Amino acid sequence: MQIEKVYEPQRFEPHWAQWWIDSGVFQASQKASPRVFSLVIPPPNVTGSLHIGHMLEHAEIDVTVRWHRMRGDNTLWLPGTDHAGIATQMVVERKLAEEGLDRRTMGREKFIERVWEWKAQYGDQIKRQMIRLGASCDWSRERFTLDPGLSRAVREVFVRLYEKGSRVRPSCLSSNLLQYS
Repeated sequence: MQIEKVYEPQRFEPHWAQWWIDSGVFQASQKASPRVFSLVIPPPNVTGSLHIGHMLEHAEIDVTVRWHRMRGDNTLWLPGTDHAGIATQMVVERKLAEEGLDRRTMGREKFIERVWEWKAQYGDQIKRQMIRLGASCDWSRERFTLDPGLSRAVREVFVRLYEKGSRVRPSCLSSNLLQYS
């Protein structure tokens, strides 16, 4: 058998990237393991496409995660997008302004609907880019800022911090999407 002189990644890599996800090789085990390694992806904002800075960071993280898997650690790389909602809110508000609309006048439900539309377009694009690059995240556990369970957990944490007298107050997140969830 002769090996081809030129490697054409588009012929092979999409198939294997999808196979890795479908076969569950990136999922953390449900059984107890003496060594556990977990990392939450520093989520990209849902403002468009990934850039070279994301790729550098994701490559470094992926190396670390795969190293822990090779050591036999029960490893989870948890993917998510839009760590706080601020950048996404800003982009959606700009888009609305181009249409002569404002989030305050359109109301909470309509605004959240527009954020979800934006996320469907650009968040899914970011996920497709990461999958194509072979990022070894557990995609079955992907999260977004406005996911109901995640939003509830974030509110609960801020309430607990507030009750404990923390200087961090939910009111300091006034421009954050959390105020809408």
